[in-house]
Amino acid sequence: MQPLCHDEEGYALLQFKQSLVINESASSDPSAYPKVASWKVDGESCDCCSWDGVECDRDSGHVTGLDLSSSLLYGSIDSNSSLFHLVHLGRLNLADNDFNNSKIPSEIRNLSRLFDLDLSFSSFSGEFPLGIFQLPNLRFLSIRFNPYLTGYLPEFHRGSQLETLMLAGTNFSGKLPESIGNLKSLKEFDVAECYFSGKIPSTFVNLQLTYLSLSSNNFISGTLHWLCNLTKLNYIALNLTNSYGEIPSCLGNLTRLAVLRLSQNNLAGQIPSWIGNHTLFTSLMLGSNGLHGPIPESIFRLPNLEALDLEDNLFRGTVNVGLLSSRSLVSFQLNGNNLSVIGNSNDSVALPKFRILGLGGCNLSGEFPSFLHGQNQLEFVELGGNKIEGHIPKWFMNLATETLLHLDLFGNFLTGFEQSVDILPWNKLRYLRLSGNKLEGALPIPPRSTIIYIVSDNRLTGEIPPAICNLTSLVILQLSNNILNSKLPQCLGNISNSASVLDLRNNSFSGDIPDAFSSNCTLRAIDMSQNQLEGKIPRSLANCTKLEILNIEKNKINDVFPSWLGIFPKLRVLILRSNRLHGMIGKPRANFDFQRLQIVDLSDNYFLGKLPLEYFRNWTAMKTIYKERPLYMQVVSSFQLPGFGMTYHFDYSMTITNKGLCGKPLSRKCGNGDDTLPAAKRDEGWAAYPLEFGWKVVVTGYASGLVIGVILGCVMDTRKYEWLVKNYFARWQR
Repeated sequence: MQPLCHDEEGYALLQFKQSLVINESASSDPSAYPKVASWKVDGESCDCCSWDGVECDRDSGHVTGLDLSSSLLYGSIDSNSSLFHLVHLGRLNLADNDFNNSKIPSEIRNLSRLFDLDLSFSSFSGEFPLGIFQLPNLRFLSIRFNPYLTGYLPEFHRGSQLETLMLAGTNFSGKLPESIGNLKSLKEFDVAECYFSGKIPSTFVNLQLTYLSLSSNNFISGTLHWLCNLTKLNYIALNLTNSYGEIPSCLGNLTRLAVLRLSQNNLAGQIPSWIGNHTLFTSLMLGSNGLHGPIPESIFRLPNLEALDLEDNLFRGTVNVGLLSSRSLVSFQLNGNNLSVIGNSNDSVALPKFRILGLGGCNLSGEFPSFLHGQNQLEFVELGGNKIEGHIPKWFMNLATETLLHLDLFGNFLTGFEQSVDILPWNKLRYLRLSGNKLEGALPIPPRSTIIYIVSDNRLTGEIPPAICNLTSLVILQLSNNILNSKLPQCLGNISNSASVLDLRNNSFSGDIPDAFSSNCTLRAIDMSQNQLEGKIPRSLANCTKLEILNIEKNKINDVFPSWLGIFPKLRVLILRSNRLHGMIGKPRANFDFQRLQIVDLSDNYFLGKLPLEYFRNWTAMKTIYKERPLYMQVVSSFQLPGFGMTYHFDYSMTITNKGLCGKPLSRKCGNGDDTLPAAKRDEGWAAYPLEFGWKVVVTGYASGLVIGVILGCVMDTRKYEWLVKNYFARWQR
């Protein structure tokens, strides 16, 4: 009969339970449940050995294991936690909970019998206690995917029993120590998506590794030949490790190899023939390299393949998807090569059920590819940059309606959807790109789940349907370069609660811009240029304090200069060109107005009077110092929006006018007085600071010219900037 657990250990567990709370969002596993719910005292007895997640020694009754993974736990573990009273613990698994970015208590090192410790996916932060690495019996340590957990690897000594070390997705940094070669028992090593640097230790060859993942670090570049000595490897992941050279033929001697992931490196040459004969492969990922030549057909016949990624290389030739023989293949990506993909010519040969399918830029032509018939498990589909014509067929619209998350059909010759629907049928869709086609008719509306919707560069007509305002999860909405018209819907402000990018450029919208931007506005880029919009710049735009780019050029906006935009702390681009803006440009209200501005265009409006000198003083983002020396940039013509991989381009090769403006550098004077720079001063000044200021003011050479037109954000030495304001621009205002 198994003995009851020790009372003091049972009460220690109850105290530990009480120190945390149950939170339904604390675990990501769909099958998670609160294991501690069963922890109760039954009468006077406290048999913790029967509790969920608790393991006891059969002879002594001591608690030796605690598995609370995916238990919906939320809170923190203090240094005096009752957990540390369980001194007989050998296994401790707290993975997939939420410890609220608290620190891992160093007292864990006092649990000297621990041989298995799993703290992965649990929202720990701070510095990882080095003492845990020194636990004498530790064989398994996983702290994966705690992104705010910092630390470094210590020097390892001989005698360590460590077999598995998993640090992926943490903030660990520094170098991998050469002493890692002392871990003679180490079988699995995973430091993917960390911040390690330096050379990959040569002492890896001393180990008997079966699993090695070094992906996404900052290692010094090298070839892959060192892997050939690790003959027991069955899993290799070296994506984004700056590796170069050819794929070594000696890797063919790794007879147990099932996973080879070398994407996003600088590999060259052809795919070696041994890969097509290596029947154990389940995952082969060689994307984003410089590999060339034809793809060996034998690769498509690998019987156990589950994932094949060869995208973004220099492969050429023809690929017949009918050759794919692995029924378990769920991810197939050939995007961005010089390949021609043809469909299955034998309808009796069923294709694998893909979840991820990437055939962008693969010279697919004619009607929508028929080999997609029956692909009802699709989650991620990229068919952009092909020559697919006609309608998106009804049969495709009825595929994967409950699984499809990502659909990219950009850059084809598609004209519309065969089946007319109010809302597109893919209920879980998050990403939809239809840009660069020949879509006609009304704007298609994706489901409410959509986060990114890009349908620019088509021939869409009519109004924006009000149903688009139900897309309250949208982050990016791009409708530019269509023939959409009518007024903008008032409810468009609904999406400003979630959206970062709103691009309505080059349509035929008319009427006022809706004054409906939310008080919780998240917009970072707004482009409504080249329409027929009228009225004033809406004052509710003041709610969009995260705004970085605002472009409303070439409309009919009738308003005064929007000085109230000056308080926006991140505004870098302000383009008001070619509207009906008028009146005086008053002095900035504070010396920090428009401080981040790098591009401003006020041309082709009806402004009057002087351009206040104070703006030149405020535009500090147009200057900087690097190591006491000025850096000079070329004309800034594009801006990237961080986090979205999106670049906005601006063309500033123009001459601009505001007839009512006066003062230098315009030819029109503002009144009596000398507004030129005396010759002596001018010579002295330009000699002291040669004419190489890193900004440019575009001016006309005749008539009333331009005042600011464009100031192109560049980099300028601070002293030169101050000198320029004091000795030159100040004289324009006389």
